[in-house]
Amino acid sequence: MAEIDEKTDTYSVKLPLFEGPLDLLLHLIRENKVDIYDIPIAEITRQYLEYLELMRELNLEVAGEFLVMAATLIQIKTRMLLPVDEDVPPEEREDPRIELVEKLLEYQAFKEASLQLRDRAETWKDFLGRSPSPLNGTDEPEEPLLFDLNLYDLLGAFKRLLERAPAKAVEITKEVLTVKERMNFLMDSLKGKSAVRFEDVFAPDDDRAVLIVTFLAILELLRLGVLRCYQEREFGQIWLIAREKVEENTLSQVDNENEDDDNTLEIL
Repeated sequence: MAEIDEKTDTYSVKLPLFEGPLDLLLHLIRENKVDIYDIPIAEITRQYLEYLELMRELNLEVAGEFLVMAATLIQIKTRMLLPVDEDVPPEEREDPRIELVEKLLEYQAFKEASLQLRDRAETWKDFLGRSPSPLNGTDEPEEPLLFDLNLYDLLGAFKRLLERAPAKAVEITKEVLTVKERMNFLMDSLKGKSAVRFEDVFAPDDDRAVLIVTFLAILELLRLGVLRCYQEREFGQIWLIAREKVEENTLSQVDNENEDDDNTLEIL
């Protein structure tokens, strides 16, 4: 049975400002392939609360706005369960979701505009470096990896791994795990490879503790800028790519930052 190191258990990962509750809702709407104008509020609320619970378990810093949105979703769900006034024509009945839909549409338009501006700025920079060439005999993608991921893409993939994790540990011997050790493990796994599938860095018999520490190690390597995540298409296969060799003094930043008062690892 694996045991999380006490220092690891105190980690708190701060979410970047652009990854807020509206981003999570838009992610869930896209993932479920539902019409933004006709959101299945009960199912989306359930999934939203599951993500919040996972974020808490990972010690991700959950801002108050996430909790406000959770309360809003529950309120909308409750209103939709109330009896309909049959005396009011259907076209005149107020949809409890309308205000949320308007916020999502406005935010989505803002996000798309900001991405267009970013892409335009990137056009005038040095052209993007070549994607790593896949090794012969591997099933890694032949086409360039196109999509940068957001935190919720990673959380969704990790959530599915947790759901398949063994319910009980099969080993009696305890193994103390640290984020730094798993970072070294990840970088060793990437040596000599152009890319590795996200799920391949997790062993099938890894228990929940190993999965959690390994995932935190991935987040920390992303923060340090030595690891990148890509997809070939939206909600497609996730690939991990090492951007550069990690030196010992780079990995030691994990220990130094964990000694800070707030024990916060900020994802950039």
